[in-house]
Amino acid sequence: MTRQQFGYLAGFLLVAVWALGGAGAAAAAVLAGLVGWLLVRAVDGDATVPGLADRVSADRRR
Repeated sequence: MTRQQFGYLAGFLLVAVWALGGAGAAAAAVLAGLVGWLLVRAVDGDATVPGLADRVSADRRR
């Protein structure tokens, strides 16, 4: 699956959840997806908690 196809599918599913469950359900689905993405990145070793904290604190200093 290409990135464009994945983006289309994610957008379609988000709108479908929004239409069926409302804005709260759509926001919960986005939040759950972000948490899942971060967990997979951490398990794969692509993201660490200290590394993420450094990036967040660096952004706030600007």
